[in-house]
Amino acid sequence: MLSIPDFTQKTPDLLVLLKQLVEIESPSTDKAAVDRLGAFVAEQLRHLGALVTVDEQTTAGNHVVGRWVTGGEQDGILLLCHMDTVYDLGTLARQPCRERDDKLTGPGVYDMKASIAMLLIALAELRKKKQWPTRPITALFTSDEEIGSTTSRPLIERLAREAALVLCLEPCLEDGSLKTWRKGIGDFEIIARGVAAHAGAKHERGRNAIEELAHQVLAVQRFTDYAAGTTVNVGIISGGTRSNVVPDEARAQVDVRVKTAEAWEQIRERMEALKPTLAGTAVEVRGHLNRPPMPRDERMIATFQKAQTIAASLGLNIGEGGTGGGSDANFVAPLGVPVLDGLGAQGDHAHSEREHILISSLPERTALLAGIVSEW
Repeated sequence: MLSIPDFTQKTPDLLVLLKQLVEIESPSTDKAAVDRLGAFVAEQLRHLGALVTVDEQTTAGNHVVGRWVTGGEQDGILLLCHMDTVYDLGTLARQPCRERDDKLTGPGVYDMKASIAMLLIALAELRKKKQWPTRPITALFTSDEEIGSTTSRPLIERLAREAALVLCLEPCLEDGSLKTWRKGIGDFEIIARGVAAHAGAKHERGRNAIEELAHQVLAVQRFTDYAAGTTVNVGIISGGTRSNVVPDEARAQVDVRVKTAEAWEQIRERMEALKPTLAGTAVEVRGHLNRPPMPRDERMIATFQKAQTIAASLGLNIGEGGTGGGSDANFVAPLGVPVLDGLGAQGDHAHSEREHILISSLPERTALLAGIVSEW
């Protein structure tokens, strides 16, 4: 098995490749930009002997799939990375890719271009040292994870159903732990409707939709249950046209996080049961579950323990934990396929000007990834 020292020697190559990836800016909302990165990744995969296919999209960026088929097409390992970032074009000029002490900064370096570099180097070393696994390997690089994975979800689910193991290369927890649970994410819109009227001359004829919405906001905020791991957050409100008009419509955007499918059903029922408080107003609720929960169930525990054993053979002691944030691993969990998340580099401050990875974590994390792929 490849060891940590093997990848310590590859740290310069990891950094060169990672800087190249960061310097190809790839905001989710710019198809041409993400496709430039996709073309670069596809070329790297071809150099590694992959059969590369491009899942072309009309609005989102294209998704890139690299396959290495040995010994059939079943019971393989699927590796998930996303190429898109939350940073607009031009961010690199203000937030350049810089190496300082043990940190490498830059837009998307942590979430999750370090993971792409780690995966490509890990596969290259397995190939070079003739330690390539006998099972088929599929690497999927998507373009829209940061905006909900709308176009990539069907592809993720199809490839996951063919796999015996799915590895999601999102960043690890701050202490290096893998993510063995994630909350599900739901989105709701509350629409309050009233009656417009002149705010001065005919105020009494109006029915203020913003006032009604305020009652609804207070009600749904109380649905939060920290003990159950459920949070409800009204993040955006809008309504009205002018201060001298009684508003006839107001809207609220609500984010919901839940640890279990049962908790989601409870919240959905409560949201859909909302009733107007003020006479003459109406309330409409629209919502859906964007990402299902990834629970720490018996399958997850067994999968983590196997990864932990492989890590121990490398001299690594890995822990586990969870997060309220979602990833593409959320889509895999309900399929009954073993999945591990958080195999990326250590770092912090994703989605901010302080985003960085710890350079010293790259050899260990890349060795762990290579170990799981080769020894599973």
